[in-house]
Amino acid sequence: MKFIIVFVALFALALASDPRDAETLRYDSNVEPEQYQYAVETSDGKSAQEEGHLEDVGTDDEAISVKGSYSYIGDDGQTYTVNYVADRNGFQPQGAHLPVA
Repeated sequence: MKFIIVFVALFALALASDPRDAETLRYDSNVEPEQYQYAVETSDGKSAQEEGHLEDVGTDDEAISVKGSYSYIGDDGQTYTVNYVADRNGFQPQGAHLPVA
């Protein structure tokens, strides 16, 4: 159930623009009980891909591990890309435009 919530939230984030402004160029999705993956690209330069799977299934330590990325074209015309991992250690984004701790 947790991974479905994460999947829906990130998918909504990836497609958060006005649908009249862009066309979907590619949409691939595979959702199974213990894993999923998807990829989407739009004509306005946005793209997102993600895969997730359950770890330690059936135990008290069951958790989802997610890996993905998204890209978009900023107001300055530059393409920004964020790669991330989300797991027991939290959300860990990386991108050339993000500050490093």
